[in-house]
Amino acid sequence: MLEIECTRYRVQQGKSEKVTEWLKFLNDNMKDVLVTLEGEKMYVETIFREVWNNEEYLYWYAVQGKGGNAVEASTHWIDKKHLDYWDECIDPTFIPVNLSTEVVMIPEKIKINMI
Repeated sequence: MLEIECTRYRVQQGKSEKVTEWLKFLNDNMKDVLVTLEGEKMYVETIFREVWNNEEYLYWYAVQGKGGNAVEASTHWIDKKHLDYWDECIDPTFIPVNLSTEVVMIPEKIKINMI
């Protein structure tokens, strides 16, 4: 079984440059990022960025298997740094918005390799 989600988080005011640094950090350390995804059973994770009505948002799109490890429980240095950025940049007063999954289009030959 797969869990598929897309969630919107608001960036704290004045943290746009830090978000740029965060996303660069993830891209620059992709080899280590990908290692940590295995334990989470995270098959696809994508971060989108948007500025709308003078507010900045990050969207997480994920395709994950059931029973993976939570990133918060990880001891890997990349996850610890990732969560440090999260704590600094994501607005804790904003209730995250989970978008509704309506259609999932994954070819069966790919899905079989995910679960």
